[in-house]
Amino acid sequence: MSAPLVTPPRRIAVLRALHLGDLLLAVPALRALRAGFLGAEITLIGLPWAEAFARRFDRYLDRFVPFDGYPGIAEVQIDPARTARFVAAQRAVGYDLVIQMHGSGRTSNACALALSGRVTAGYYDGTRPAGLDIGAPYPDDCSEIERNLRLARLLGCPDLGPALEFPLSAADRAEAAALLDRPPPGGPLVGIHPGARSPARRWPPERFAAVGDLLAERYGARIVLTGSTEEVATVQQVAAAMRAAPLVLAGRTSLGGLAALIARLDLFISNDTGPAHIADALGTPSVTLFGPADPTRWGPLDRERHPVVRVPVACSPCPHRECPIDHRCLHRITPEMVATAATRLLAAGAMACDD
Repeated sequence: MSAPLVTPPRRIAVLRALHLGDLLLAVPALRALRAGFLGAEITLIGLPWAEAFARRFDRYLDRFVPFDGYPGIAEVQIDPARTARFVAAQRAVGYDLVIQMHGSGRTSNACALALSGRVTAGYYDGTRPAGLDIGAPYPDDCSEIERNLRLARLLGCPDLGPALEFPLSAADRAEAAALLDRPPPGGPLVGIHPGARSPARRWPPERFAAVGDLLAERYGARIVLTGSTEEVATVQQVAAAMRAAPLVLAGRTSLGGLAALIARLDLFISNDTGPAHIADALGTPSVTLFGPADPTRWGPLDRERHPVVRVPVACSPCPHRECPIDHRCLHRITPEMVATAATRLLAAGAMACDD
């Protein structure tokens, strides 16, 4: 690594055009960047949805720019003219430091370098590309949180710890309070989130229903089903398969409202998806089901409060969005396995209340 940061950068761009969970796992690194470059203007270049994320995390981010696509980066469909305008506009900003925080760099370093920052930093896979002033081989031996923190440390930023964050506003809390004004009567409040962006990460709806019924029968749990507008049909399948009467809130929450709701739960159960990281950030005990993804990379660091349920199979981890065989990584997880993990957390919460 060379050391070209002779003077502190005034304008910094962070390229991370990814989804909710990916950005939440980058928050510790963004916190470190802010501490390391107090006077700088830090811009997040991300997918359009992330404008709201940047506003929520304005303690670390000053500016947001929507990513308009670049060859090789799959998250946005390529329109050559639109990409050319995006690159030209970002070059005109005159960034002192461009940080590629979008994976291994195999497809994203070219985009970061095209923005013509005075200094470009990031990981690389294989041969280090020309122009990458501060770089290191992409590490595959750690969590995503640690991977991002190592990149911040590479830039000389202090390590302020791996804790996740999700700031809640008064409006978020009011939204959750209105939805939970009359929760189903009973014992602990348990959220179940059966959706996930990738089909390969979705445990069958009838099994989530079985877990909800087990917890309702054994502990008098009040079951709350959550999901985005795109996940309403999946959530309705869970509700229809349950004997207990859940509170169905899919499609009825903003992101902040969902987070405030999760903060009020006694337990949150979900697939490996963004809201699982919100539970981690807010300290709500959670159980996360892992199938094709690597829990070492994507799972919570605190496995006591946030255990994962996984059945190891030879073909997992894998990159498939749709399982090409029998989805054994998730189908071998039984409702009883999940209920057992949930029971331990509920018992721990009950003992804490007694103390």
